Parts: sequence; C-alpha cells; structure tokens
Amino acid sequence: MSSIRSGIRDNRRRGAASEFVVQRGVPESRLSVVSAYFTTFAYERLSNTLDRIAGMRFLFGEPRFLQDADNANLVPPAFSFEEDGLRLVEQLRQRSVALRCAAWIRDRVEIRSVKRSGLLHGKLVHIDDGRRGHALVGSSNFTINGLGLGDSSNIELNLVVDSDRDREDLLTWFDELWADTELTEDVRDEVLRALEATYAHPSPEFVYFKTLIHIFSDYLDDQAAEEERLEQTAFEQTATWQMLFDFQKDGLRAVLAKIEKHGGCILADSVGLGKTFTALAVIKWFEKRNKSVLVLCPKKLRENWTDFLAVNNSEMNPLRDDRFGFTVLSHTDLSRESGRVDGVDLAKIEWGNYDLVVIDESHNFRSASRNRSSGGRRSRYERLMDDVIKAGLKTKVLLLSATPVNNNLSDLKSQLDLISTDNGDGFTALGVPHLGNLIGSAQGPSPARWITTANCRAMLPVSTSGEKSVSFSSLPTTRSQC
Repeated sequence: MSSIRSGIRDNRRRGAASEFVVQRGVPESRLSVVSAYFTTFAYERLSNTLDRIAGMRFLFGEPRFLQDADNANLVPPAFSFEEDGLRLVEQLRQRSVALRCAAWIRDRVEIRSVKRSGLLHGKLVHIDDGRRGHALVGSSNFTINGLGLGDSSNIELNLVVDSDRDREDLLTWFDELWADTELTEDVRDEVLRALEATYAHPSPEFVYFKTLIHIFSDYLDDQAAEEERLEQTAFEQTATWQMLFDFQKDGLRAVLAKIEKHGGCILADSVGLGKTFTALAVIKWFEKRNKSVLVLCPKKLRENWTDFLAVNNSEMNPLRDDRFGFTVLSHTDLSRESGRVDGVDLAKIEWGNYDLVVIDESHNFRSASRNRSSGGRRSRYERLMDDVIKAGLKTKVLLLSATPVNNNLSDLKSQLDLISTDNGDGFTALGVPHLGNLIGSAQGPSPARWITTANCRAMLPVSTSGEKSVSFSSLPTTRSQC
C-alpha cells in the first residue's frame, strides 16, 4: 500500500471519521452536518472541539429517529438487560452529558429534519474554518460507532473531498436542502425536550409507573393478545364468560396465555374464588375450537363438573346454553382398565386423544403418587403421564389447586412435570435449565415456607434460616385473584 495516506476514512486502518472533525473543526469554525442519527455521547467525545466552534447546522436525514418512544436513540439507555441480569449504564454520567449537550445546542446549534422517511440517505460533514471549506462525505452517522469513537466502531466508507469546486458545491447542496421548507422542518425544540426529559428529576409517580411497566410488560402483552383472540372468536357472547367476575376474566386471560406459551398452567386461586368457573371458561375456549377435553377430579367432586354438561338440560344448569361436552372421570378411574362411569366405557376410551386435560385438586398427583403399587401396577400418576399426556395428541394441561404444595417442593415439581411431559429441561426458555436441580436447591437443608410474590404470578420459596431464596416467578403458575 502507498505510504501516502488516502482521503478514505473507514474507522479502521485508514483513520476514523472523527479525526476529520477534530483536525478541521478549529475554534470559531462553522459546521454543516447531514446524518440520520445523533447521540449525546458522540457530542461528549467531541466536546473539546464542538464547544469551541461558532455554530452548527444539523440536518436529520431520518425523521423516524425523532419519533421513537422516549427518543431512546438520542440518549443512550440508563440500563440494559444482559445474560447475568440488569446492568446500570453510567446513569449519572448520562444525565450530566444530556444537560451539557442541551446547553450547547441552545447556544450554537440549529436543527432541522427531512419530513419523509427514506428520502435522504447521504451523510456529510462540511466545515468552514473561516479561510476555506473542508468536506467529508460517505456513510458515517453522528454517533459513537459511526464516527469511529467506540470500542467496536462500524466499518464505514467516507472520503475527504479535495476539490475546491466540489467542496463549495456540497455547501450549496446543503444550503438548498436547509432552506427548502417543503422538504425539511425545524426540530430543535423537539430535540431539546427529549434531552430535558433525560436530565430532569422525574416525579415519584413517574418512577412508580415506569417500574410497573418494566415488571409487567410481558404480562400486559399476553393479556392484550388474549383479549384480541377472545374478541375474534365472539367468546364474550358465551354464557360462561358473562358469568365470570372481572378478576376471573383476568385470570382466564392469564391462563390461556400461559397454556398457549408453555403448554400448561397451575391455577392456584384460594378456596372460594371460583377456580371451577375459570376452568369452565378455559374448557369452553377449547370446545369452541372443536377440541376435546377431559376433566379429572376427585370422585366426591364429580357433580361439580357434571352439573354443567349439556346432557343436564335442567334450568338448574346456568350454562346449558353453552352445550358443554367434555368428559368427566375421577382420579380413581385411572387405576381401572374397564368398567363404566355414567355410560362411559373405560375400556374403549382413547386416553391419548384429548387436546386438554383439566385436573381438579391436582395436588393429589404429588410425588408419592409416582411410585408403583406393590403389585407392580402403574400408579395413577404414571397412567396419567403415559396414557393421557405423553400418548397421542400433544395434550395441554390445566391444574387446579389451592394448595399445590402439601409436604415439600417435590409436590410442585410433580405437577409441573405434567406440563413439561416429565422433561427436566422443559422450562429452559423461562431461565430454568433443569427443574429438578432448581427444586433441589430451593429445598435446602431447612424447611421452606411460602409467600406470595409481589407480582402475584407465582410463589417464592423463602428459607427460614436465611439461605439465598430461589424465585419461581417465571414458571407457568397464576393467582388470578391478585
């Protein structure tokens, strides 16, 4: 390669675009810049030069940059999510830089923007030092990485213009765009408002609501998606939906979202809050899509479910207009290979053909239920897992229990295994690499007690001896009364 340095600035071996600004931007010079983006930290890195110039005209080539929520691209975020959690990103420095950048803009900067997205793609830095003009054209935006100021700067292709004729014409070209009010508009006040929002002290109320949005954003998105699906299917016209209280409707949306996303859910409402009616709404949602549903309940609770079936055409059935057709069997029926239950021949049931299985009092299927009987026959738990959940169709699971844990956390694991089809790493997407290991570490050497988490979406085991607790807030449980 020639020893004579070319006019190319690529943020690599041929120099950074920022070098042109520093070298040519002498005190009292005037800058004319076209860029799609601008950030406060780019200003900070060049502040020794920019604070001494006579003035700058900045033309945004991409109006969408200023339309982003909270102008997030103008001011770098105060925090970011990484693999090891939440990381603060120079919060105090961010406020200080935004404050100084706003003062600099008020003192010596004019800002305009093109009105139509995608209209202007060119990038230009023109510097008039009072004696002659200098120009750099190419691909660099006025950002840390675009100007070659970052640790992992973009590879750009810029060229220092060495022709007096072209430098003068570039300034004329800029002046024509700047003065064309049909193509461009003044946005200086808009930029200043975005910066002021960054360094101003927010009210406690704003901080509170901002925190809620960050905590519950996924939940709200799921709720909105389920609301749209309910409207599309005219589900709100069903008798079941109209019978629900508002808190049960919220619970239904949460349950449907978790079943859709994770394949199952534990509805852990307390006694008396109407888990059965919320579950009936879930069943109706499946039946309206021509799906088959199996309900498994303790024998003494069979009438809690059979009273709502379509065969019960009595006026005492408040949901007879919904024509429920789900199958109701008892937990004990899983131990039988033959016999009849309300006209259902157990020997002819296709256990693997159910799209949804609803298990009332699911805590009955806890860890002790997984052991084979003394005669070598499969336990009810094994029959449920092998013949209903694992066999045939990909069966969704809804578990109902006010007390999902009776003895220890193994009770919870057994029920969650029904959702993951006994797959230890079935909740990897939720940040749980192996459910068994997590449950084991949560058990610890001392008994665990349970409290409801603040977000009301799960349970949190808290050790009585002060060991580090483990959060289950991401697992597919819901407490709809919250």
